[in-house]
Amino acid sequence: MVGSLSTTSTVPLPRPPVDPGPRPDAGDLPTGPRTCGVPADPAAGARLWYENELGWATVPGPPLRLRTGVRFDVLDVPAEAGAGALRHLAPGSPVALRGDRMQVLVAAGSAEELPGLLEWLEWGAVALDLRALGAGGLLEAPLRPGTAPAREGSLQGAAVWLRPPGPGCEVEASLPALPASGGAPDLVRLVDTVAAGCHRVRLGRACAGPPALS
Repeated sequence: MVGSLSTTSTVPLPRPPVDPGPRPDAGDLPTGPRTCGVPADPAAGARLWYENELGWATVPGPPLRLRTGVRFDVLDVPAEAGAGALRHLAPGSPVALRGDRMQVLVAAGSAEELPGLLEWLEWGAVALDLRALGAGGLLEAPLRPGTAPAREGSLQGAAVWLRPPGPGCEVEASLPALPASGGAPDLVRLVDTVAAGCHRVRLGRACAGPPALS
């Protein structure tokens, strides 16, 4: 639908990301037994990884959760609908899976722009299974790459990284954003692709109908 839009339309402008303030010093983080520099407790190790290596704000669990709207927002869509949007993401742009849902990290402020962007893309009148988490939201933290769930069988239903964030604290540079944000992947095309995918999933489910009674 992007190519069919009038050239006089105006894409809604993004708000700047929230300043998360100073990152915590190492002395402010909990200490405990470590193995190869990682706490023995997987949950504590995950929190240190998110806070210390990525600079992402967390909420103590269980389950461990990440604050959205500070360093990033999240588009939550059916995994089937989100699969086609992966080509619009930079290689280092994080994507998580939780059950049959895909959670795509996007630039902070995108959740606020989503309703207007969907209207601009002419998806506003269509019922879409598309949710956005922004300021004040919480995302269940996916398992840290390379770690196993704390209990056998607890992986079922847990969030995992399909594309984990890379090391360092520059993840935001790879997140989809509106064109005004610079060289980041285009949020407009990402949302249009995801919306089309959600619509196809909805139509497919409607055509399948309810299961036949025996």
